[in-house]
Amino acid sequence: QVQLVESGGGLVQPGGSLRLSCVASGNIASINDISWYRQAPGEDREFLAEIPRRGLLHYAEFVKGRFTISRDDAENTVYLQMNSLKPEDTAVYYCSAGGRLNGRPHDYWGRGTQVTVSS
Repeated sequence: QVQLVESGGGLVQPGGSLRLSCVASGNIASINDISWYRQAPGEDREFLAEIPRRGLLHYAEFVKGRFTISRDDAENTVYLQMNSLKPEDTAVYYCSAGGRLNGRPHDYWGRGTQVTVSS
């Protein structure tokens, strides 16, 4: 199993920045990739960025140039650096690990961290 814990959310003014963290624990070797998603109240969940164990990073078009995904393997942590934040970025931000459980594809999710962008 894999456990994910997000942190780093909070209240920030428009134009400000936040760095979110996602700490993974458990069977790290089973993780193929970690992605960031967000969900605003009453809205669908949105994909933001993905960082695979190997390969290129992937971003949703609407966050390119503002958000950056990265990782620190020594700390089992994936980050989402968010710059030039806008009110419409307000949402609960989740990290998700794509991996395997008992040999079958399985997605793990954290509980999320709230990001509020407001003046």
